[in-house]
Amino acid sequence: MKVRQQSDELFKLAKQLMPGGVNSPVRSFQNVGGTPLIAKEGKGAYLIDVDGNKYIDYVCSFGPLILGHSHPRIISALNSTIQKGTSFGLTTQGEVELCKLIKQAFPFIDKLRLVNSGTEAVLSALRLARAYTNRELIIKFQGCYHGHIDSLLVEAGSGGLTFSKPTSSGIPKAILNNTIVLEYNNIEQVYETVSKLHKEISALILEPVAGNMGVVLPESKFLYELRELTSKYSILLIFDEVITGFRLEYGGASTKFNIVPDLICLGKIIGGGLPIGAYGGREEIMQLLSPLGPVYQAGTLAGNPLCTTAGIETLKELKEKNPYLELEEKGKWLQEEVSKLPGIVMNRIGSMFSLFFTTHSRVTNFQEVSMCNREKYKKFFWSLLEKRIYFPPSPFESCFISTAHSLKDLEETVKAIKETVKNL
Repeated sequence: MKVRQQSDELFKLAKQLMPGGVNSPVRSFQNVGGTPLIAKEGKGAYLIDVDGNKYIDYVCSFGPLILGHSHPRIISALNSTIQKGTSFGLTTQGEVELCKLIKQAFPFIDKLRLVNSGTEAVLSALRLARAYTNRELIIKFQGCYHGHIDSLLVEAGSGGLTFSKPTSSGIPKAILNNTIVLEYNNIEQVYETVSKLHKEISALILEPVAGNMGVVLPESKFLYELRELTSKYSILLIFDEVITGFRLEYGGASTKFNIVPDLICLGKIIGGGLPIGAYGGREEIMQLLSPLGPVYQAGTLAGNPLCTTAGIETLKELKEKNPYLELEEKGKWLQEEVSKLPGIVMNRIGSMFSLFFTTHSRVTNFQEVSMCNREKYKKFFWSLLEKRIYFPPSPFESCFISTAHSLKDLEETVKAIKETVKNL
């Protein structure tokens, strides 16, 4: 591998300009040590840093790039769109078209609204849920990350888990008092809590497939029982599908598991690599939003032409090519090969997966994730990087396979993993 002199020099400068040298904590590589990569460009399944080193990329911008980097269809459409302007402060045809595509993929969505990020989508959905139910408490699950929202940065995954600070500083205690944190996949705990506090609980929010403590799948009846329980007590069920939306199939975990949430939050893939979010659900809930109702939410750049163009072309490509069986086969083959290795549990659904270094046979919740060997992951990460394979710089982020990953890429990855694990 080429030297990383330019990455080192640029990161020194970045640290003088930005807190920790980054605009999002996980990019700092703090959980794996060393100097982070500074990206220059991406082509297909490959990421290229400023020193010219080329890596097979399984981070894929943490999920949005299901078609790989610089997909020709998206780049061509963006080049055309940008000639006409970047934003107008008015509704555009692209917003209407993207919302129509999303609505067609999720039949239970009567209406939706585009925002600028997954965090903003979740924040808005919670405000809407409280207004609709006239209740204040929220249930979330340990290890599920829903963005940097005050009320949900309690035992969260992703960056909070990476830095061993599940609860952020600067959050008023009064806000945290409205959040109940339960164990993912523990339906008995949910029953007990809801039976006591249902008159005060407005919503239950979760990632239907957890992707921010690594990939953790729901147990067989967990989601179905949550749906039954929340319906019984008129609690809104909110699915955070910022990661899983259009990742597992043309739709999301809700369509894959045939469960209808009251509200759904989307992001990542629906923007084709540009910043976007969306939330939607039943009309009687969504009509509470301003200008129709009393719940205020706005965004100057929400649904801007560039984001909607990238999203439209991504969803059209996915709908026309329907690559989900191919992605499943790639993921299945990778899992079969990795599962032969000792001391590793690979959790996977479709094209998203995580590797956990553990002596246990299963990883099903936050506690079991926390017991996995982080030091081994750190060594594993750097060994793969030396072999031109880029995995997430944290054991608590998901890996992603894109349509651009070839069988040769997967074979090279498996070879590197096997060599690395043997040396560990």
